[in-house]
Formats: sequence, structure tokens, C-alpha cells
Amino acid sequence: MRHKKYPFIVGFLIVPVALYVLLVIWPYVQTFGYSLTDWSGASQQMNFIGLRNYTSLFGDSVFVTALEHNLLLLIVLPLATILLALFFAFMLNVGGRGGTGGVKGVRGAGFYKVVFFFPQVLSVAILSVLFQGVYRTDQGGLLNGVLVKLGLEDPNKPLQWLADPNWGLWCVIGVLIWSGVGFYLVLFSAAMQAVPKDIYEAALLDGAGRGQTFFKITLPLLWETIQTAWVYLAIAAMDCFALVSTMTPGSYYGGGPDHHSEILATLLMRNFITYGKAGYACAMGVVIFFITLILSVISLRVTRREQIEF
Repeated sequence: MRHKKYPFIVGFLIVPVALYVLLVIWPYVQTFGYSLTDWSGASQQMNFIGLRNYTSLFGDSVFVTALEHNLLLLIVLPLATILLALFFAFMLNVGGRGGTGGVKGVRGAGFYKVVFFFPQVLSVAILSVLFQGVYRTDQGGLLNGVLVKLGLEDPNKPLQWLADPNWGLWCVIGVLIWSGVGFYLVLFSAAMQAVPKDIYEAALLDGAGRGQTFFKITLPLLWETIQTAWVYLAIAAMDCFALVSTMTPGSYYGGGPDHHSEILATLLMRNFITYGKAGYACAMGVVIFFITLILSVISLRVTRREQIEF
């Protein structure tokens, strides 16, 4: 009976595994193969050039700049998003006034969760149009209009938010954080609601404050959820092509002004489609893949803790 289960398991797994290999693994293998050629992307003709594309990458100042911007995103985006989502989730679920009912969330917590989650239902195109209006370079833009009304900005010299080399990338990061906090707030809220209220009540009876309950109870019990969030946000930081290409100035897929908001994804697409350097672009894709993979493994290993059961 025991030996008969293996053909049964194989029969169920062979089709999905074959599809996964064909549709996911094989394109990765092909991309690595193309990265070793001078393929233009427009024809089947290509010549094997070995690792020349990879050696050219790190001599390319634009690629190095884009890599630095992605590393900045990898630090700022997960850290800011997770901290804000944790703070709001804790306040919504545990931040209400204690009373005879014990620990409870703030009044209207369900409504606030819907409001915070709302950006998740908006497509990238809508986000881009919305925030292009926020960052408009005249007084009709929300930010410039508010700053002018407060007397913090000269109406004749409004800030060029997306066209300013010092602000362009930070404006995009702000949109990414704004659109992502709501999702992770709901994720952390679901994890917090699974924690028995008795634990919080016992801590409060022992004299623990809100801050102590957060760091001593909430954070350790949510650690695995935070790990997962960090990995997903790291992937998002490496792949925010749509927002950067639609919001920032510059010819062919944004990245401007003068590559000050360039990221690896926009540079890859420009080389592949516009410049006809598909082999070079595939080398960038391989680098992105390994950076994402290595950082995900490292983050999971570094943040690994003993599982806490409750």
C-alpha cells in the first residue's frame, strides 16, 4: 500500500511541475543563454561572446547609477513600508482605550483598514496619473499649491518635483510607500488578530505600556509575517518599472532627468527595445535575478528566529 502512493503522487505532480519548468524555469535558462551572445532581439542571428556583456555592465556608468538607485530602494522601501504598516496596524488593533473589555482596537478600525487598503485597488496607470497631478510643476499641483499657500515657496519658482535631479527618485519612493502601506497593514492586522487577547491583557495587568507590549509581544509574534513582507517588498524594489517609466521624465521609459531616477528595469527595457541590445539587456536581467535571489536568502537567514507558538 505504501509503494502505491508514489505513482499516485507523481501522477498529480507531473503536469504542474512540467508546466512550471516550461513556463518559468526554461525562460530563465534561455535568458542566461542569450546574455552570452550579441543578440539584437530583432533577428535569430546571434554570436557567442562569452561574458563580455557582464564585463561591460560594470564599466557602464549608467548601469552603476541604476544599481545604486535600486539598492537605495531596497533599503528605504521595505524599512519605511513595514514600520508604517506595523505602527498603524498596532494602533488599529491594540491602540484603543483599555476598559472592562480589556485590550481593543480603536473605534472604526474596520473603516480605517478599508481606507488604508484603497490604494491597492488602483492600477499603476491610475497611480501615475494621480501623482503627476500631485507633483505638477505649477501652483495647480497639490504640493506646490499647498507650499505656496503656506508661504514656503516662491509662486514664481515652483519646485520641479519629478524633473528635479534631487527629488525625482524620492517622489517615486513616496508613491511606492503610500500605495504599499495599506496592504501590509491588513496583513499585519490579520496576524495580530490571531494573537490571543489574553497575552496583551496579562502584560497590561503586569504594568506593561503600549510600547512594551509592541516590542515584547507583537513584534516577536509577527516576526515570520514581517520576514515575508520584507522579501516581497525587496522584490517590489527591484521591479518598479511601470511607475518609474510613467512618472519620471526622459526619452524612452523615463529614468530622467539625466538618469537621476534610473533603475535597472528601465535601463533593461531601453536597451532591449530601443537600442536593440537584447543580449546586453538579458545580462542585466540575470544580474537582477541573482541580486533579488541573494538578498531574499540573506534576509531570511539573517532575520531567522526560533518560532514562537501561542
